[in-house]
Amino acid sequence: MNAVNRPLVVSVPTDELRAALEGTSELDLLVWDLRSAPPREVIDLVVVPYMSSPRLLRQLEGVRTLLVQSQSIGYDGVLDELPADVRFSNGAGIHEASTAELAIGLMIASQRLFPTYVRAQVTGAWAHERSRALTGSRVVVIGQGGVGIAINERLRPFEVDLVRVATSRRTDGAGIIHGIVELPELLATADIVVLAVPLTETTSGLVDAAFLARMPPGSLLVNVSRGPVVVTDDLVAAVRSGHVRAAVDVVDPEPLPPDHPLWTVDGVLITPHIGGDSSAMHPRVVRLLLEQIAALRDGAEPLNVVRDPKVPGSTGP
Repeated sequence: MNAVNRPLVVSVPTDELRAALEGTSELDLLVWDLRSAPPREVIDLVVVPYMSSPRLLRQLEGVRTLLVQSQSIGYDGVLDELPADVRFSNGAGIHEASTAELAIGLMIASQRLFPTYVRAQVTGAWAHERSRALTGSRVVVIGQGGVGIAINERLRPFEVDLVRVATSRRTDGAGIIHGIVELPELLATADIVVLAVPLTETTSGLVDAAFLARMPPGSLLVNVSRGPVVVTDDLVAAVRSGHVRAAVDVVDPEPLPPDHPLWTVDGVLITPHIGGDSSAMHPRVVRLLLEQIAALRDGAEPLNVVRDPKVPGSTGP
């Protein structure tokens, strides 16, 4: 890839991002959210709107780009919609800390009965009762990518018995990382199971009735990955029976319809896919964009490339 010896054409989806990049020299900045026709035939760096439908990527057909940059870590469905000649990077490094923070919050809120106490506060009831704790729990974290690692780091000060699970068994400086084939035995001893996996053919429907049945009575399922990793009807049945509890930031379908039983079944805490969408996001997006801009100018390899048409087999991990 050659260096770019002219102002780099960069499109961003919001005025906020444009304002953040305006002080950067040698940029031709455009605001384009991919919901209208392309403003130029050549846009060196296209930044995709956050949490937008992959179908918007069809607007890139015929646009000459050096890189299309997502603001999300996951890119399920993206490669099916992206024009064949487009190089694409995901948003690794943007959301891991915030998502891990939320995962810890969901665990604490569920274990320490926050929903019960919020309801009691509305009526002025002093509803004291002994609760479960995160401290001392056996926590199985499934997925050891960026989010899973960030969750691990934040769990350790809580003195948990941390069990890490990835696709295949291996060891690192912190000990054993179990393989996914070991899950049946690991689930049987878990107090909390955390999902931090990407959505793939392998992980879609991973958490079904059989998976949930292996979890001990009263244990907690936390999902900060993708909704379709869990079979929603099976989760509703397992929680309704009192076998497990759940704290989920992602669901299937999403958004969850107002009349869906998951909203009202006792034992479920739901947040509306807010894991990475915090005040920590914007500065991390800007930092990544500045790094990508510098790489494109210099003819260097951009960060986080998950699909490069010029590299055979480059279709993500």
